[in-house]
Amino acid sequence: MPIPANHSKPIRTTAKESAYKQILHWIIDGTLYPGEKLNDTELAEALGVSRTPVRESLQLLESQGLVKMYPGKATQVTEVERESIKDLLPPLAVLQALSTELAIDHITESTIATLKSINQDFANALYNEDFYAALNIDEQFHQVIVDTADNPYISSIVENLQAHVRRLFFHNSIILSESSIVVHDTIIQYIEDGDKENASALMKQNWQDILKDFKLSGAVSQK
Repeated sequence: MPIPANHSKPIRTTAKESAYKQILHWIIDGTLYPGEKLNDTELAEALGVSRTPVRESLQLLESQGLVKMYPGKATQVTEVERESIKDLLPPLAVLQALSTELAIDHITESTIATLKSINQDFANALYNEDFYAALNIDEQFHQVIVDTADNPYISSIVENLQAHVRRLFFHNSIILSESSIVVHDTIIQYIEDGDKENASALMKQNWQDILKDFKLSGAVSQK
């Protein structure tokens, strides 16, 4: 089971949080590939923690449908099912739209500046054809809005759905189009104007459009 030795280790987090976040990242980006058997001892050594937080992390990942544990046998990364996008995106679109609406009540100039800065980084990544980075930056953009909404129940559900969606994006080589830059800019403007109706509607449409463009491989999404 090849595990990178040069990964970044989170600071000021519990061993379980650190292990969970890193294993999740490896599953999403394919470092730990679908169907791969996971060895908790190897993972613990790679992460510099004991086996207990690794096992707790794997249990949490199983509850999220990202790994499957077979008691007394093995623990494996679950397979990536392309068709699951049809079940994942509708609820995610609704929750992202609601987050956008709620975020407007808590928005600050600093948050607007952060969103604009992230979108500029997103644009740079697309212009440089660094599509892997663009996916990660796009996730940062949406996460800022979810965090600003300040609703722990929404955050928890979105985190789970988002992990599955991003995993599908990476494994199917989804490339976000440059039109996404303009969509992000427009969403920011609506948020800045306090226009909940249009901000929410555009965010929902932003996610729903993926269903129209999702391809088996080499797809270009209008997300």
